[in-house]
Amino acid sequence: MAKLVIVESPAKAKTIGKFLGSGYKVEASMGHVRDLPKRSLAIDVANDFAPTYETIKGKEKLVEKLRADAASAQDVYLATDPDREGEAISWHLCAELGLDPARVKRVKFNEINRRSVENGIADPGRIDIDLVNAQQARRILDRIVGYKLSPFISSRIHKGLSAGRVQSVAVKMIVDREREIRAFVPEEYWTLDARLSAPPSRRLFKASFVGDESGKVKITNAEQCERYKARLDNAVWKAVSVRHGTRRRNPLPPYITSTLQQDASHRLGFFSRRTMKIAQELYEGVNVEGRGQTGLITYMRTDSLRISEESRAAGNAVIEAMYGKKYIPEKQRYFKVGKNAQDGHEAIRPVDPSLTPEMAKSSLTPEQYRLYDLIWKRFIASLMASCVQNTMNIDITAARPEDEAQGRYCSYSASGYSIKFDGYLVLYDDRTDEEKDATVLPDISEGDILRLKELTGEQHFTKPPARYTEATLIKALEETGVGRPSTYATIISTVIDREYVAREGRTTLKPTELGEASTVLLEDNFPNIVNTKFTAGMESELDEVEEGKVDYVNMLRSFYDGFAASLQDAKEKTKGVKITLESEKTDIPCPKCGRNLIIKVGRFGKFYGCPGYPECDYTTPYYEKTPGKCPDCGEGEILLRLSRKGHPFYGCSRYPDCRFSTWDVPTAETCPNCGSTLFKKSRGGTLVCHKEGCGYEGKITKKKE
Repeated sequence: MAKLVIVESPAKAKTIGKFLGSGYKVEASMGHVRDLPKRSLAIDVANDFAPTYETIKGKEKLVEKLRADAASAQDVYLATDPDREGEAISWHLCAELGLDPARVKRVKFNEINRRSVENGIADPGRIDIDLVNAQQARRILDRIVGYKLSPFISSRIHKGLSAGRVQSVAVKMIVDREREIRAFVPEEYWTLDARLSAPPSRRLFKASFVGDESGKVKITNAEQCERYKARLDNAVWKAVSVRHGTRRRNPLPPYITSTLQQDASHRLGFFSRRTMKIAQELYEGVNVEGRGQTGLITYMRTDSLRISEESRAAGNAVIEAMYGKKYIPEKQRYFKVGKNAQDGHEAIRPVDPSLTPEMAKSSLTPEQYRLYDLIWKRFIASLMASCVQNTMNIDITAARPEDEAQGRYCSYSASGYSIKFDGYLVLYDDRTDEEKDATVLPDISEGDILRLKELTGEQHFTKPPARYTEATLIKALEETGVGRPSTYATIISTVIDREYVAREGRTTLKPTELGEASTVLLEDNFPNIVNTKFTAGMESELDEVEEGKVDYVNMLRSFYDGFAASLQDAKEKTKGVKITLESEKTDIPCPKCGRNLIIKVGRFGKFYGCPGYPECDYTTPYYEKTPGKCPDCGEGEILLRLSRKGHPFYGCSRYPDCRFSTWDVPTAETCPNCGSTLFKKSRGGTLVCHKEGCGYEGKITKKKE
């Protein structure tokens, strides 16, 4: 009778099955098999917050099959992911399959290769109920906040809104940044840079204005800049101090979840959700030419910088083979783990450092290759010798002879460096563009007279803080302790999907009017819910539940008592309050009472309704306008509509008088033949004209931004 191993995904099942052989049957649960039902709260608050779980809809047959497999198996191994969520999946599988959680064999793999899989199966553990309780506590907290707070927000703004315990904090952070930007008052300042040479060398270098004989000076206006410029007319430029030195530039540590998401955003342009999906594929296993199905990276949800000594030795062997012994540091480098880090897993690294990205490239998708290349290089670089730089700093004075006699001068400084030993930079260059362009200064000695080539005064203004990007928001969430590595991508995708935050361009995150309105409502009535310190404190308590230090029921009760009281007060305080967003207002008069209609949201999406409801109950369907005019009648506007099955299509606003409709997307382009609106084909991406008898078809021309 075969031994049964249950994992989450088919890819992981395929990889593990290859290592275990015919004596084992490896099946996938396809993620969670049991959860709280969506139709009700499903939390018995009066009975120690007891949850009511049910089989996830659509997974009944899968559960039946797994139950039959478990009943006939010699042993059952639960090999779900090695974190809270994975532990909870294993615990729920026990309940669904009739297994005893105290006796079932629990297997965890930080990496999926033959050695790790065989060792895990040979020495299984038990389900960690503290880990399960931490996941349950988080799930129950999120369910209570979501199901209690969402109706409150919906009743005060519009239907269909939702609130989240952590997501609401993330929205507030983005809103607060927008408030800072609006409140920012730019300050004027000027730079007065000099381009100099040191004869006989003709190489030019830049020196920056520091101040004058009185000390450091900040130039704040044009008049002040011109006064200093006049003082430098016919001035003698002299190097008064030259300092040589060396400095070491150390490599960054290997990736953890947050830094991987940040770097993949900066370097590869990946959204955080995409990064985690690709990383999951690399962890679970890919069919690599010559090696078969194998996991390429260690578990990707981690905040630990620890690496095994075995992987360190393998990485050092790669460095020596590729670059030589001098690129291995004399003393091995160990990175400090952050105070809030959960040290259960290693940092994200290649399972086999000898498998270079180029060796695996033909077996990977372009995105998998780019992410594996990033992870592999960062890990190998973290083990390499530091870069050694020769530095040079020069203090310069500039004064006319008559000013110098009176002790008056302007002071300048210049700095530069050259690379003495490239170290890890030979593989992984983490310098900014500004650092890469840093000037290599010519040979200059103290007392040398320098020659001025150009003096440039430029006006500048201080800039407001930048809006968050996915990368900088993840960094802020990590620094404030809001969320955990496994939740960052979900937090960002949720606030965007729910339209509290919008992307501006590809990377910038900006709050919507809805996001700002809901934040104000929560700030006024539930200050703790949107307080970063309060939310971070709850994350710490969840960590203590995981460690067995805090009883999760007591934690939930402590939160709920204050939350329930705040909810009751908020309902009383805001009774009758209705917030109408500017984006919901229209200039379309109600045909019944004359008030201007507003855009409302119902069960089936947006519709026009009268703000006088319930006195006036007029409603009419909402259709979004698109560019151009109807090619059939030439008068109607083209509206975005939904088919009975919810698929978008485009039709004339004069329906039923004009029955034009198409799946193709209207554009702002016009036909070069007849002047009618051009449409982009739903498949193929070409532009077509739907004017009867025209038949124009052309390619889309990409416009440079």
